[in-house]
Amino acid sequence: MIRNAPALALILFAAVFAYGCEKKGPAEKAGEKIDDTMSEALEKAEETNEKIQDAAEDMREKIEEASE
Repeated sequence: MIRNAPALALILFAAVFAYGCEKKGPAEKAGEKIDDTMSEALEKAEETNEKIQDAAEDMREKIEEASE
């Protein structure tokens, strides 16, 4: 039994730790909201960047057409 004590202790610790992690505290909830907000901001920035690139490409094409 003594030889199995460290393994048993590890299993018990993992079980208690897993149980304690089920509930989210206010800091964890706030962190998730920040992560979500940052993800949304990044998506919007990428969309805006694509629109700017498209507009720049359109402008380049118009300038080339006008110069011909």
